[in-house]
Amino acid sequence: MIRSIQMTAPGGIEVLRPARLDLPTPAAGEIRLRHEAAGVNFVDIYHRTGLYPLPAYPATLGVEAAGVVEAVGPGVSGLAVGDRVAWAGLPAGGYAEARLLAADHALRLPDGVEPVTAASLLLRGITVHMLLDRVCPVGPGSTILVHAAAGGLGLLLTQWAKSLGATVIGTVGSAAKAEVARVHGLDHAILYREEDFVAAVRDLTGGRGVDAAVDGIGGDTLRRTFDAVRPFGMVASVGQAGGPVSPIELSELGPRRSLCLARPSVFGYMADPATYRKAAGEVLARAAGGLSAGPVTCLPLDEAAEAHRALEGRGTSGALVLTPA
Repeated sequence: MIRSIQMTAPGGIEVLRPARLDLPTPAAGEIRLRHEAAGVNFVDIYHRTGLYPLPAYPATLGVEAAGVVEAVGPGVSGLAVGDRVAWAGLPAGGYAEARLLAADHALRLPDGVEPVTAASLLLRGITVHMLLDRVCPVGPGSTILVHAAAGGLGLLLTQWAKSLGATVIGTVGSAAKAEVARVHGLDHAILYREEDFVAAVRDLTGGRGVDAAVDGIGGDTLRRTFDAVRPFGMVASVGQAGGPVSPIELSELGPRRSLCLARPSVFGYMADPATYRKAAGEVLARAAGGLSAGPVTCLPLDEAAEAHRALEGRGTSGALVLTPA
């Protein structure tokens, strides 16, 4: 029997309940992975509430984790009991002591990258790879606006964009979060509760606007972001932590603003196995070289509901990770 956190239907935090499950031996092409750390992401909240419905219930949340292989099924090659691996994506199943996983979805952990580190940044890192490699590439001379710059995704975006030579402007909710973001390379912090971020961005860019913006807040923040981006710039909407986005008329993008708007899915990005392995490999290599999701808060698996409460309250910096111990 293994411990897990399960939900029998979408709902509030109260639907997350401890459970014990029998886990069968791995089938052909599968491994059994003993989790040592599981990442907590905003998409887990979307799954819990039903905004992004899961295919069946009862369900175990969690779309990234890391640990040790404890059994391999028939036909599996290249992996052995005791190997340290991580995974990200669907089907979900991270909020559990162990799971069965398709062997070709497992990623070897480089030396020096611990399971907690991998679980804190793998999915977000692949999201950053998608954004900066495909959706809105940046480089020397370009400027990018990152909302929630002190969050796990924001800190990774900041470090990665800086490594490519870009200038990074970020919005944060407090002076303490601004300092966290600056330590991770943020060039300019905007305290959005105290100043108009659109006016601040325009001032910082000499009235031009940024070349690209990444928004995981949603609500009316996305629309306001349009005015912070230069003509023919890119706005990437990657979430709605601050509320749903109402329908957007095409005329809001142009011709006056002449903007590009993307709504990319990291799960769609990872659906191609070659892309998944390439992106994840680069993320883990950068993690071995110092890429960080910032301060990592570890909570016991049984406190998954508390992790969701903290994430929804937007009072955290860095990443949240669940550990079975």
